[in-house]
Amino acid sequence: MTFLKSTLAGSAVFAAMATAALSAEDTIKVGVLHSLSGTMAISETTLKDTMLMLIDQQNAKGGLLGKQLEAVVVDPASDWPLFAEKARELLTVHEVDVIFGNWTSVSRKSVLPVIEELDGLLFYPVQYEGEESSKNVFYTGAAPNQQAIPATDYFLDELGVEKFALLGTDYVYPRTTNNILESYLKQKGISDDDIFVNYTPFGHSDWSKIVSDVVALGADGKKVGVISTINGDANIGFYKELAAAGVSADDIPVVAFSVGEEELSGLDTTNLVGHLAAWNYFQSADTDANAEFVETWKATMGDDRVTNDPMEAHYIGFNMWVNAATQAGSTEVDAVRGAMYGQEFPNLTGGIAVMLPNHHLAKPVLIGEIQDDGQFDIISETDVVAGDAWTDFLPESAVLKSDWKDLGCGMYNTETKTCVQTLSNY
Repeated sequence: MTFLKSTLAGSAVFAAMATAALSAEDTIKVGVLHSLSGTMAISETTLKDTMLMLIDQQNAKGGLLGKQLEAVVVDPASDWPLFAEKARELLTVHEVDVIFGNWTSVSRKSVLPVIEELDGLLFYPVQYEGEESSKNVFYTGAAPNQQAIPATDYFLDELGVEKFALLGTDYVYPRTTNNILESYLKQKGISDDDIFVNYTPFGHSDWSKIVSDVVALGADGKKVGVISTINGDANIGFYKELAAAGVSADDIPVVAFSVGEEELSGLDTTNLVGHLAAWNYFQSADTDANAEFVETWKATMGDDRVTNDPMEAHYIGFNMWVNAATQAGSTEVDAVRGAMYGQEFPNLTGGIAVMLPNHHLAKPVLIGEIQDDGQFDIISETDVVAGDAWTDFLPESAVLKSDWKDLGCGMYNTETKTCVQTLSNY
């Protein structure tokens, strides 16, 4: 009897193991590469939660290609080299079919060589500086011409700004973006003397001298505006110092590219009301699709949770990936990539997002004014803008074109008619 019980028990364990193995084989693995600890956790944990919600919703619809989706979540812990290690782990150990992840540009650039070496597929959901094109990455966040350039145009055309303070955190995204903006402003007739550029480290707290310099910029009576690529909690001290100096949004408006609903959630927004942000999405967008998305998010995660732009980028990218895999009948990278070109999916602000041959989306640009409840009043919206991998406002980039569909090249020189792309370009 003991032998029989042992045999039956062993058989049960074996059966369970076999079932688990079969279950694993019957799933399509989706890698989630977002920091759940460290300095970026406050922003990236929300994107991890977004992916889990989207995967659950797709599984409730029957999954993909007859299989359920399985989320494989790793924590790169806001450590840029660790992002590369975790990407390699997702592709070689867990054998995921696709990765959704990253926030900062330095983390993306850390992952890029791994993704290309192992022929993985990454969907990157955050606004970035452009000047990059990889066949293994779909950039669903904004390129500079889908955020920075329209925001600058709003300052010039709508607010009559004549002098510009370009304030940023000291890393690749702000520096490259401001390099583009300096060139763009000069082409618009703004002189060097009317452009003030300043960079500060992450977590910078003493803003008195910088705010004083910004105020002094308008001593001649010209209208001053701040274009902010300041990241993280340094924003709190910056806006507080503006208020302490008696500077209102009417006096010197600030348009931010890294301040959204998540960053404002739970903060005292008294010092921020009236200032601006530029994104492709705001929670306050008045559409049926957005109302349903926000309701589902809050029902899933809690009524105090807000939505934001990178969440919409994941929403669009994930659904396009599902539709491309369905169309291709496979999750194999080459098959999905080929089916991605021309994919269309309704965005949450109204209209249709389109995936272009340069692996960027075409979508509208919104300007929002910060309200006292931490939400945004949408005061401007463009027509659909096609994301540009290479800016038109830097001479070395203006001649480059990305077209992975027909040219099979991310750095095609339109003057020499040659593909100049190499891994060293990254």
